[in-house]
Amino acid sequence: MRVALIGSGRMGSFHAESLTYRIPGVQLAAVVDPAPGAASRMATAFGASAAYTDPAAVFADPTVDAVVIAAPARFHAELIVAAAQAGKAVFCEKPGALTLADLDRALGAVAEAQVVLQVGFNRRFVPDWAAARRLIDDGTLGTPRLLRSVTRDPGGFDPARVAPDTIFNETLIHDFDTLSFLNPGARAVEVFAVADALVEPSWRDRGLLDTAVVTVRFDNGAVGVAEACFEAAYGYDVRGEVFGAKGMATMGDGRVDGMVFSGSSGRVAATARSDQELLAGAYVEELAVFADVVRGLDPVPVGGQDARAALGIALAAAQSVRLGRPVQLGEVGA
Repeated sequence: MRVALIGSGRMGSFHAESLTYRIPGVQLAAVVDPAPGAASRMATAFGASAAYTDPAAVFADPTVDAVVIAAPARFHAELIVAAAQAGKAVFCEKPGALTLADLDRALGAVAEAQVVLQVGFNRRFVPDWAAARRLIDDGTLGTPRLLRSVTRDPGGFDPARVAPDTIFNETLIHDFDTLSFLNPGARAVEVFAVADALVEPSWRDRGLLDTAVVTVRFDNGAVGVAEACFEAAYGYDVRGEVFGAKGMATMGDGRVDGMVFSGSSGRVAATARSDQELLAGAYVEELAVFADVVRGLDPVPVGGQDARAALGIALAAAQSVRLGRPVQLGEVGA
């Protein structure tokens, strides 16, 4: 399977390595990036046969079977539409788009072309989270009542790369998808969010919020809480919890592995310093599953409607902060 990668940044680099070395039967055919020399450098590093500054080149290439989109979020919808119209299977990093109108347009193109679309909500592929979902699916945990999802980044954000709603659209959107994933079949109906610039108070006047807590009420009565902060002094921290009628499951503790060293200075565990360190296996697994989906071996595990559900919550959360009150999902515009 020949796959083209669009975007050679931090996430694109990890995906390029996975496509080249970690997923059998897949070849990195081309790299696309508009920055001068960026695609060529990555293509050379990973043995891709072509490098382009314009994605139209890979869409026009009949030997390319699929594309992996790791470009900035504002370009996702247009790239999905173009890829679908070219008949390419699509793996797109989250979010699928930044507005519901753009996402619906992209999903319409996917449906019309009848191509595969998988969205990069990686937490579904982490063993802890997948195991918790199995407990829900087989009835062991019972009907979910309270859910919690946490994302704390290790810091170092460049304010030039942070938009006013980044914390909702690109960070907490993972947590919003997690809440839905752990409450299957339920639909979010109301969102209330509070957020501020606590890591970098000087960002506040520009609307660049770095810390947020969001409460999500679902139509089955369950209540979820998602929280995020752009800086955790101890490293990258992703955790989850689902409390149900028959029990509770907790996921994640920020450790790279289960080893704890006990010595004269106390107990020390190795904590992750980045998402690619903590979630490396999930990033590889989601692309491996995508390859199997394209081959027709598996159904799409996380698709356009999942992306739409998460984006709807993200947009409602941002609107809730601006209005200072709870927001019904039906209030969220395109």
